[in-house]
Amino acid sequence: MSERIRMISDYLTGDYGSTELALKYGVSRKTVAKWIDRHRSEGWAGLADQSRAPHHHPNAVGPAVEQLLLELKARWPLWGAPKLRQKLLDTLGPTACPAESTISEILRRHGLSRQAKRRRRAVPSEAPLGHCVEANQIWCADFKGWFRTQDGNRCTPLTITDGHSRYLLRCQGLGGSTGWLTVKPLFIEAFREYGMPVSIRTDNGPPFATATLGGLSVLSVWWLRLGIGLERIEPGKPQQNGRHERMHRTLKEATAKPPRSNLRTQQQAFDRFREEYNHHRPHEALGQKPPAEFYAKSERQYPERLPEPRGYPDDWQKRVVREAGQIKWKGKNVSLTQALWGEQVGLKPVGDGRWVVYFESLELGEFDERTGRIKAVKRLTFNPQTA
Repeated sequence: MSERIRMISDYLTGDYGSTELALKYGVSRKTVAKWIDRHRSEGWAGLADQSRAPHHHPNAVGPAVEQLLLELKARWPLWGAPKLRQKLLDTLGPTACPAESTISEILRRHGLSRQAKRRRRAVPSEAPLGHCVEANQIWCADFKGWFRTQDGNRCTPLTITDGHSRYLLRCQGLGGSTGWLTVKPLFIEAFREYGMPVSIRTDNGPPFATATLGGLSVLSVWWLRLGIGLERIEPGKPQQNGRHERMHRTLKEATAKPPRSNLRTQQQAFDRFREEYNHHRPHEALGQKPPAEFYAKSERQYPERLPEPRGYPDDWQKRVVREAGQIKWKGKNVSLTQALWGEQVGLKPVGDGRWVVYFESLELGEFDERTGRIKAVKRLTFNPQTA
């Protein structure tokens, strides 16, 4: 810039013409004329370097699109750029919709983005839902950790999702007991509305399971009588139900930070979340589509009367479990589990005084009549093909 100042200063003395200035400073006469014109119109400030950036970028986001983005963010404040972009795509189409990086920059500029916490890399599940290839093949059920509403009452949400579509079938906040008497009616409601799944995946805690033979509980025995298989994650490995656990994280962020004033308003928040999660919120694993686009009700209708017990082959022994959770075998009591009280079990002969004990299609363990004890199977298994 100093060269330009000296050149214009020489010009203003009147001792130099354009040609002489061009020769003296080693530039063209056109360049000399440009700086003389710039000085005449803008003064000495006109000699400074000016930005070469265009005044208008053909791909710049217009104010109307930016305003629409901000309105979407206000409606769904917990959504990030990928999900918001999907909503913009649905409204504007691929040509007018800005890139995800542009959306992130707009949110950052308006102070609406947040730095994501660095998380440890997820441990791959040892029993993933890779075999869950259609809706209602597996339902996942669990309790989200309890918390207190603003009036001090305890709230424990029971959640049920479809493993394939991630559809949130139930989210019910329980203020008291979480035992089978409280939970069973909620499953009945879900079965009546959506039909029944092939199997249900849970952890090993009550009311889904117990520490007795086969981990059976009153609730899981009822599922088996309905023809629903049991899948249990291994103790201490919640990642085996990872899809459901991830939903819980989103649920907590959307409905319990902060908790609502009481159980009634908390349930209203759960109901609104279900509607948004199922029908509006894009899911990355579903190609940024909501779960409702992948879920359909089960064709397995809920029977209002419990079906007749499964029949066992003629060469098996059959026993009815007594109130104490025992069966009679050659005049002696053999302990099973109280969860099977009143139910019939089948004993398949495998030779040398040994019998494999079944309830419905579920193998519980091997009974040795010489010791009078049942050796439980190491891991509960269920094969839908044998149901």
